[in-house]
Amino acid sequence: MTPSTSRGGRRSNRQQRSPHPARDVHTPDGVRLQKVLAGAGFGSRRACEELIAAGRVSVDGVQMRELGVRVDPKRAVIHVNGLRVQLDDSLVTIALHKPAGVYSTMADESGRPDLSQYVADRRERLFHVGRLDAETTGLILLTNDGDLAHRLTHPSYEIPKTYVAKVEGAVARGLGGRLKDGIVLEDGTVRVDAFTVLETTPQASVVEVVLHEGRKHIVRRLFEEVGHPVTQLSRTTIGPIRLGHLKPGRTRVIEGRELGSLMTAVQL
Repeated sequence: MTPSTSRGGRRSNRQQRSPHPARDVHTPDGVRLQKVLAGAGFGSRRACEELIAAGRVSVDGVQMRELGVRVDPKRAVIHVNGLRVQLDDSLVTIALHKPAGVYSTMADESGRPDLSQYVADRRERLFHVGRLDAETTGLILLTNDGDLAHRLTHPSYEIPKTYVAKVEGAVARGLGGRLKDGIVLEDGTVRVDAFTVLETTPQASVVEVVLHEGRKHIVRRLFEEVGHPVTQLSRTTIGPIRLGHLKPGRTRVIEGRELGSLMTAVQL
């Protein structure tokens, strides 16, 4: 009888446990998982070991609890508390508060103001995610992460976007219900996810609308159809990313938990 089996042929409970999970994600020449997490800003190696031991870390869909696993930081898909950890430091995603009068392109052929002026100091080749028309202000994302950009713009992921609009006239009490039920436009029906009246007077109203539509000029066309033309429009959120107090023409890098929540929203 070998040391690893009992009389009935069963494996002994005293056999040393492997540090690797049942579906092996261990890369022998990789980097220890706790070191990777520490380098990504999740605290000291000791703190990262505690995250692993608590089952709050997964690699390639496998929950980690044992220490000793090594991973390839460039290929492993790592989540902490359900949020994706971006380990490729060559990828960057930036939030920009687009001012009015700026066109949503990185190089305007007619020489009109475009987005490139706000990231002229970046070495990466960035492209914009989605568009805002020239007179609409607010949040737009710039990135060199092709997978993230594709998913953010693909309709199947239904990423919600929030807009604040100033519209003509006093908004009737039942408008929110109509917008949620659906308004028929020339290219199909559009339904909003949420609608809130922030201010209203006989002359004008300020409203907040959430929708996951990506059609051109969709918010302006929607309110035109219901008799409240838009006079000012700003986008304030894209999924979990908020414009916040970012001033017009300013940018900030999206990283850490905020980036993780954005990637998780598109199932990365």
